[in-house]
Amino acid sequence: MAVTEAPPALRPPAAASRAGAAAVTAGLVLLVAALAVVDITQGTAAVGPAQVFKALTGRADPSDASVVIASRLPRMTAGILVGVVLGIAGAVLQAVSRNVLASPDTLAVNAGSYLALGLVGATGVSLPLLASSGVAFAGGLLAAAVVLALSGLGTGTVRLVLAGTALALGLNSLTEGLLLLFPQQTEGLYQWNQGSIGQNGFDGVLQLLPVALVGLAGLLLVARRVDALALGDDAARGLGVPVHATRVTVVVLAALLSAAAVTLAGPIGFVGLCAPALVRPLARRFRAFVRARAALPAAGLAGAALVLGSDVLLRSLIPADTAVAVPTGIVTSLVGAVFLVVTALRLRDTAGADAPDRMRVPSRTAFLGTVTALVAVVVGVTLAGVLLGDSKLLLGDVANWAQGRAGRTVSFVLDTRVPRVLAALCAGASLALAGTLVQAVTRNPLAEPGVLGVSGGAALGAVLLVTTVPAAGSWGVAGAAFTGAALASGVVFGLAARGGYRQNRLVLVGIGMAAGSTALISLLIVLTDPFNATKALTWLSGSTYGRTMTDVLPLALVLALGLAVAVARRTELDLVSLDEDTPRLLGLGLPRARLGFLVVGVLLAATAVASAGTIGFVGLVAPHAARALVGRRHARVVPVAVLLGAALVCTADLLGRTVIAPAQLGAGLMTAMIGTPYFLWLLVRGRGAARS
Repeated sequence: MAVTEAPPALRPPAAASRAGAAAVTAGLVLLVAALAVVDITQGTAAVGPAQVFKALTGRADPSDASVVIASRLPRMTAGILVGVVLGIAGAVLQAVSRNVLASPDTLAVNAGSYLALGLVGATGVSLPLLASSGVAFAGGLLAAAVVLALSGLGTGTVRLVLAGTALALGLNSLTEGLLLLFPQQTEGLYQWNQGSIGQNGFDGVLQLLPVALVGLAGLLLVARRVDALALGDDAARGLGVPVHATRVTVVVLAALLSAAAVTLAGPIGFVGLCAPALVRPLARRFRAFVRARAALPAAGLAGAALVLGSDVLLRSLIPADTAVAVPTGIVTSLVGAVFLVVTALRLRDTAGADAPDRMRVPSRTAFLGTVTALVAVVVGVTLAGVLLGDSKLLLGDVANWAQGRAGRTVSFVLDTRVPRVLAALCAGASLALAGTLVQAVTRNPLAEPGVLGVSGGAALGAVLLVTTVPAAGSWGVAGAAFTGAALASGVVFGLAARGGYRQNRLVLVGIGMAAGSTALISLLIVLTDPFNATKALTWLSGSTYGRTMTDVLPLALVLALGLAVAVARRTELDLVSLDEDTPRLLGLGLPRARLGFLVVGVLLAATAVASAGTIGFVGLVAPHAARALVGRRHARVVPVAVLLGAALVCTADLLGRTVIAPAQLGAGLMTAMIGTPYFLWLLVRGRGAARS
């Protein structure tokens, strides 16, 4: 049968779709133009709209013209360029991965670029702008390749976000270590990492504009292949599209765009995530936006509107002299955090909590042997922590100190070192126990205080007090940390409770809360004086430096309370971790039991953060390793996890202050370096299990 052309009466919907898409695109152009005009008129100098108009027409005073031409116009242009390239990069990454949460942020592109530039800065080498862009490109591309390889393509939203978040945490920990070790060589790198579109002239924009144009042109050339990939790999192959080569090409070009944006303005967070999400609903109304050649420019314009809108909003809400010091990336990160939470609430999550792993159940003798070995390890690490450091001591010195007969030098060393070792032990044990409780209650093996935003909330509360009340004591910091953790956990667990703590909702809400807390912490550090900023950065690295027995006491008391609850309620903990029905059949009030265990977990995490700063992944690694060693019964898991956590943090603290002595690295940086590979391995193992 011959195929005839459809009558004209049946074709107007397509024409209307194209017309509607063109109208929407024109509206976005007008929005960006309006925001650009407003952005030019904002600043610290008394140069208003009239002076700006005169400067643009060549009739302004030289001083006014200098402000407009050298500062405001470059800032506005950089905002448009950065927004466009990040919006388009996020859109194509989401298309080829078939994952609505793929972006330069969730693929750790920004963290990879940050580390690459930090490594160059630590060497003292000064690179021109284009060379810096090449370094950032290499680091970002490598990080994206690792995340995509670990998470897979089209395998679900949470796995990709978890892999990107974990890798970003590890890479950022390495970079923060460089900042602390090489403060002069990396001066200003922390502020740069928050992302700011402020420019001194057009040099940076003009140098990176060709790089951005090459990336944009390349993506438009492969737009048809991107459309084919959206249909699925098999359909794309049937249409003759080289699937693997197309994905590699798109990821490389997206990384190139991200590197250009990072080099010009630092990491402007979450633009690549939010801009495509704003355009995506339009595709349901205007079919023309289904095609990449229409969707990519719209996503770029939405990204430009986000960046300029954030800059305009920032300068409208706070005084101009303060707004200059606040990076634009902090505002976009807060917007992205809200977006993640909203996405989590709207995301359909039909899978329940993971079924318990089938693990062997060791004999009682094997359990006792494991505990004995771990006790020996903890004792050995504790002795090493007390004896080793910038000055080495002997056991006799410790004995004399305990009896009050040590000399002044030995007494001074041990008076500072012993509380530090005890703080590391108690913090590690508390975080491990908190992770055990949270994983049991949520029945989610990837849940832990750091991933779920509880540690971020505690850190925000503590940093808020440190930066606003520098004279605050340890008990005040502990109270602020607990308040922050309580508020954060209330939001996370309250929002995730609907549907029974499903993995997607719980993890995404937690990561959104952590992102928002990190942005607010960065804002506080940027705005405070350098002395308080250094204190906050050192504290955030998980350092036990300067701890006293007074600091250790509340943590020890809370740890004792947590252990007592976990041991006394071990049977309830086993039942809660099974399923929804069994506890109810046995008469256990599930909501009450969950709430009680979560409150204890939050209390443990908050006091650990207050006493030793943010120490990541201990609450994930220790419970996992404990279940692998002694099975799933919490009568065995709790003591083993606590011993593992104590040994891990104490070892990390010991290595951090001895390996590169006299310089020191915080225990949190060391545990992130250890925990990140383990976390990623868990994702790889889970991916393999899902396939089988």
